[in-house]
Parts: sequence; C-alpha cells; structure tokens
Amino acid sequence: MSTLHGLGIAPILSFVWALCSLALHGAEPEGGLFRKGTEQETAWYVVNSGKPGPVVMIVGGMHGNEFAGARAADQIRHWPIARGKLLVVPKANWTGLKAGIRYIPNVDRDLRDLNRNFPKTDEKNEAKGALAKEIWELAKQNKPDWLLDLHEGSDFHQINKKSVGSSIIPTKGKGMDEAVKKALAAVNATIEDPKKKLVRLRYPVNGSLARAAHEKLGARSMILETTIKDQPLSRRIRQHRLMVHAILEELDLAKGGIHVLTPSSSGKQTVQRIAIYDAGGTGRTAAHSLEKVLRLMDNVLIRRIGPPEIRSGALSQFDLVVFPGGSGSRQAAALEDKGKTEVREFVQGGGGYLGVCAGSYLAAHNYSWSLKIIDANTVDTKNGHWRRGEGMVRMELTPKGRKLLGDFPKLVDVRYANGPIFAPAGASDLDDFEPLAYFRTELAKNGARVGAMVDTPAILSGQMGKGRVLCISPHPESTKALHGIVRKAAGWLIERN
Repeated sequence: MSTLHGLGIAPILSFVWALCSLALHGAEPEGGLFRKGTEQETAWYVVNSGKPGPVVMIVGGMHGNEFAGARAADQIRHWPIARGKLLVVPKANWTGLKAGIRYIPNVDRDLRDLNRNFPKTDEKNEAKGALAKEIWELAKQNKPDWLLDLHEGSDFHQINKKSVGSSIIPTKGKGMDEAVKKALAAVNATIEDPKKKLVRLRYPVNGSLARAAHEKLGARSMILETTIKDQPLSRRIRQHRLMVHAILEELDLAKGGIHVLTPSSSGKQTVQRIAIYDAGGTGRTAAHSLEKVLRLMDNVLIRRIGPPEIRSGALSQFDLVVFPGGSGSRQAAALEDKGKTEVREFVQGGGGYLGVCAGSYLAAHNYSWSLKIIDANTVDTKNGHWRRGEGMVRMELTPKGRKLLGDFPKLVDVRYANGPIFAPAGASDLDDFEPLAYFRTELAKNGARVGAMVDTPAILSGQMGKGRVLCISPHPESTKALHGIVRKAAGWLIERN
C-alpha cells in the first residue's frame, strides 16, 4: 500500500527469488556451468586480468533464502580487476534461490544444506552431493588464494547473539587481519547505529566451503554476513560490495569503484537495463512486487538500487529507473539534493522514469522536495486529504493509453492506495502531460473532497529533455490481469526517441 507521508504493508503471499539478471539456462557463459542440463544448472564466471596475481573465489547464494550475496556476486562479476583472477559463482544454490528456501530442494535431508556438504576437518577431501562436488572440483582445480563466501543472517549479531548476521567469520593466514579490518572499516563507515555495525567472529562452521577451502586447499577464507532484518535488499547488496571491494583493494586487485552494477556496454545494446529504487521511503514489498512483474520482460536486467548508487552516478548504467509506492517525501529526503539532481539529469539525458503512487508524487512539480520532471501538480492533499483511502476503483484508458499500454475494456478495476490526483502545473520549462487513463470512480475518506478524483488522470506521460516520464497513481502491479500495463509502460519508456 502506498501513502504520501507514510507506508502501508501488503501481505506477502509468497517469497520468491526475483531474478536480477539475464537468464542463465541454455547459454554458455565465459566460465562454465555446474550441473549442466539439470534443474540445478547454474553458472560460474572467470574475470581474468591477464596479469600475475592472486586467485580470488567469490561465492553467493549458497543458501537460497539469502538473496543479497547472490545479487552482489552477480554484480561483482562485472568488475574490472588490475591483476590476478576472480572466480565468481553468483547463484550456487540456484533451485533454492528460485524457491526462496535455505536448502537445496528435492534432495535427501542429509544433503540439503549445501554449505555443510564440503570436506570436513579430519575427514577425506571429498564433498557430498552432486552440486557440492562440482563446486569443490572447481576450487581444487584453481586453488584460490582467497575465498569469500557471501551470506546473510536473520538478525544483527550484536543485538541477537543467536544470529551471525552482520559479521565477518574468517579463517587464518597471512594478510587476513588486515583484510578483515579493511572490510569492517569500509562497511561500518556507512552504518550509524553502533549495534548494527559488523563485527569479527571466530572460525567458519565445519562442512562449510570457507572452512574446507582453508583446511584442504590452504586458502585464506571468510564468510561475509549481512542482516536481512529491517534492511532493504539494496542496502544489503551494497554492504557485500563494500566488503569485497575493500578486500580486493587490500590485495591490489581493485580497478574501479563499488558501483559497477551491470556489464560494460559494447556494440549494440539488446538488454533492457532497469533500476528499481529500494530504499528509504519505499513500502516494504513495493520494489519486490514491481520486480516480479518487470522481470518477465524479454532480455531484461534488473538491479535494486538506493541513494548511494544514485548519488554516485550509477543511473548512467541503466535505461529506466522505477520509483515504487511508499512515501514520496521520504524517498526525496533519502535521495537528498544530489540524488534528485542525478535523477533529473538522467531523464534529461534520455533515461526513462516510471513512478507508481509515491513515485508519482516524487515526480510531480508542486512540492519543494519533488523532482519536477513532469508538468503536473497534485491536488486535494492538504489537511491529510491525500489519505483518500485504499481499495478498488475504476479507470478508463484513453485511445493513446490503449495503444501504449494494452487494449483493455472500457472500464478497468484497479487497486488504489492514496495515490496522487493530478492537474496541470503550467510549468514553462516542460511540455504538457498527456493523460493515458482517467479515474471514473473514487475513494474519498478522511475528509477528502468528494468528486475531486473522478475524471482526473490515473496514468499520465510527459517528456523532459530527451527522456520520458510515466506516472501511475494506482497499483496495476497488484492485479495480475493488469501486469501488462506495467511492462508495456517500461518498454515504452526505454524506447529511444
């Protein structure tokens, strides 16, 4: 549910791994495939500098309900390095990630925890289970000098000692103390609450890849743990990137910054690159819901981002930025002036902007905090009247809307949750907006003016410089029959003029 100044929470009916990159199946990446031709098939990658240096193996997604490590590794594999070689396994437990569960689905109980299947202390140098055996064979063949395994805990270790969340769990070896200190310093500099800062813990658990790589292969290994509780996915992914980058810097491997999120562009780009804002001011399930819809587009690469990525200029790596429901004013506060400037310049230069509910408030022209990227003001918002209510209303697409968004029946039922009511702003520096759908019924709770919503734009589009803006007041992503509206809106915004 979306509000202007607060956020509501919709129930999560299922917790499904949201694919954040190109499909891996059926293609041979640079590197190779584990369990090729099976449901467990998952890719591993090689980043080779061509210069002598250490071999670093980076693994994510060992446990399928720990998404941040998998996504971070999938971004890190695009990093250039100054020397040595990276071996990156972004989605080790691919079937677990798809199902959103910790374990490998459909295997015997004693083999279901992938990170307990590697050679144990004082036992044979053999892994258990087909998937662990192939991962271990890759490690044995390449003999990594360092191994970084990216995980997540359920809670902050300093607050709840039963969880290893927000910690680094290293083995021993030359340079380990320095690497851990650098990683902790880098990530903790971004965390204000002392109780949520990361700490160093003791040795990795028996049967884990990190412990086995140290004891059997002589690697300096560590498990990097972020915390799922009360933290957006974009933040947890960033924390993993910060730690890995600090370690690569300590090893003189790092060549670029931490905000390289996508492959470098070369030749004609065929992949549609979408950034979904997932940070302050976003409803708890809002980014997840939109990603579930957008990931079904053809040739799409999706990344969750937050203010640090935006302020760093990372939007230049994308074709479209999506701002979901939540609180427009809080999204603006989280972006700060630098972030808002980056969004405006992204659109001005040809990027697309899709705002849903709160994201539409953010795009509007009339607030001191808004982006002012579309010639539209929100109306009837004083004295709490923006809280018009939550429920189903009816909208009607215009002829242009049906052409762009789908030839839907005359009246469409759509979920509404305190979205903006739009009227022309009359801004001299922007072209007039074009309505793509109108509200034909309304909600008018909490003293909101009756009749103010009927026949006002429910969906509208505009142009800013070379870029396109599309604002959706209600929530078509909440109704499966209307998901096509969101996907077609994204596709139109990505098209170059």
